[in-house]
Amino acid sequence: MEKLEDYVHQHAIDSPDKTVVIYNDITISYAQLWAQVSDRCAQLEQDEVGKGTLYVFKAIPTHDFLVTYLALHCLGAAAVPLEKDATDENFHEIQSSLSHTTLEFSEDDPSENIADVLFTTGTTGARKGVMESNSAILADAENLISAQGFCSDTVFVICGPLNHIGSLSKLWPTLIVGGTIILLDGMKDLEQFFKALSYPQGKLATFMVPASIRIVLQLGKDRLAQLSDRIDFIETGGAALSQADMEALCQTLPHTRLYNTYASTETGIVCTYDFNHNPTIAGCVGQSMPHASVFITPNNTIACKGDTLMSGYLNDPLLTASVLHDDTVFTEDLGEIDAAGNLHIKGRNNDVINIGGYKVSPEEVENAALACPGIKDCICYHTVSPLFGETIKLLYVVKEGSAIGKRDLAQFIASRLESYKVPRIFEQTDTIRHTYNGKLDRKYYSRL
Repeated sequence: MEKLEDYVHQHAIDSPDKTVVIYNDITISYAQLWAQVSDRCAQLEQDEVGKGTLYVFKAIPTHDFLVTYLALHCLGAAAVPLEKDATDENFHEIQSSLSHTTLEFSEDDPSENIADVLFTTGTTGARKGVMESNSAILADAENLISAQGFCSDTVFVICGPLNHIGSLSKLWPTLIVGGTIILLDGMKDLEQFFKALSYPQGKLATFMVPASIRIVLQLGKDRLAQLSDRIDFIETGGAALSQADMEALCQTLPHTRLYNTYASTETGIVCTYDFNHNPTIAGCVGQSMPHASVFITPNNTIACKGDTLMSGYLNDPLLTASVLHDDTVFTEDLGEIDAAGNLHIKGRNNDVINIGGYKVSPEEVENAALACPGIKDCICYHTVSPLFGETIKLLYVVKEGSAIGKRDLAQFIASRLESYKVPRIFEQTDTIRHTYNGKLDRKYYSRL
């Protein structure tokens, strides 16, 4: 089979009554889903949506998203899902900018046609439309099926944005193996989250960014522990999960497979590592999966090859050529590969802070701070001080009921890191800004 929707169609024939998606207590079978996909195809064709069309829509987590998404693929159009909370101005701006663009379409090799265009969050620059082919989607799905054991009994709880590869990519393997998807409207309702993980059938799994894992550990650790025998695996990625949170999650779910995955919209799903059944090492993302490979460049950045790579940036051949060439995506992620072949993430080249000739990874400082009891969240960034000149600042949030002085926090970090990595300026705050997909909003703080 060459495309994702081919598998869904086959499941509708072979297992018509099998539940494919659940949301708001509504249950949809594979047969019902495929019938609605067929109806949506007819509607979209009336609106002149067809081969090579770029179709912009909001990624609202209901079964209707799945219907539209698959129907667009069936028609040879490209799905362009935007953040569910995108403003009307932002939505119409992107819709208007793409209205006169039609992608090339090949009848001879449908697998290489563009299926999705995913806009990056813009945390490190302008938003970019990343083009994903049908073959890349299948390669990503097969990587996850092989490495993480997706099967027909998998019940995957999706609680993140469906316009981002972190959660969207979990639709792909679940649909291919004929599993079940539970859609949630983010993590704002922990009751719904725990209810989903209590689903009485199948092997439960979910994907959570580190910020969401921290919330669950802080507000529902005991409830999570009660589900230990129900949860087959949890995957995290998109940002660094602190050593302290990794260890706490392992203690809470001793039998659950816990994966730290290296992936991006540009590279696809590349590496994964079960840190609950292997040494718990912050930043370790394991070995590359069957359809991907990695190597470290002379600049200590990570480069990726394989079938999972993007096809390029929409309408930007120069930017594409700067990142994708020689069948390789060259990232700005710093990394190293150990003797066992495991990839270790060391932060981003763009984020490294240079102070007096010393290079400091903000993620390393944040990881040290988060290991301090009572620290709920933090961000480390470059600033200019009248007293210290160019220096490092740590903005931090304290857990409710805790009291941590600046000096105590500085001493704690100094016990774990070299002196030049210890921030000179500390400031307590109520919240830290994150992007919609859970990453620290470094772009915002870089302007302060």
